[in-house]
This record gives sequence, structure tokens and C-alpha cells, in this order.
Amino acid sequence: MSETSLIAWRTSSYTSNGGNCVEVGWRISSYSTTNGDCVEVGRDRQAILVRDTKDRTGGTLGFPAAQWRLLLTHLG
Repeated sequence: MSETSLIAWRTSSYTSNGGNCVEVGWRISSYSTTNGDCVEVGRDRQAILVRDTKDRTGGTLGFPAAQWRLLLTHLG
């Protein structure tokens, strides 16, 4: 199974009724700079996935939802 098939895709909130839409799987950090020095976050059915924006094919880290919330709590 490919990495992208594990991502939970969602339709953009800007989708028109005519079907012209954008599907979103990975979200780039709002702190990312224009040169891509940051991470992207995606979600599958079992984990929150994190990957390097500059090396999208270099693999991902997966965190169960409870651990991800704990991480964000400690970072915030």
C-alpha cells in the first residue's frame, strides 16, 4: 500500500457544487518558510503522520492520536 493511500483525504471547504474541488491530504505547517524548512502533517485511520517538506519521499513518523495530543500539549 502506498504512503498516500494511507492519508485521510478531505474535500476543501471552498468546493463548489459543480465538483471543482481540491482534496487535501497533507497540511504544511503555518510556520513553514518559502524555502520549505518545516514539516507537513497528515492523518490516516490510526495515526497522525509527519514528514519533512523538503524530502516528502523520505518516510514519515507516525504518532497515535493520544501521543500527538500529548506532544502538542508539551510544545504549547
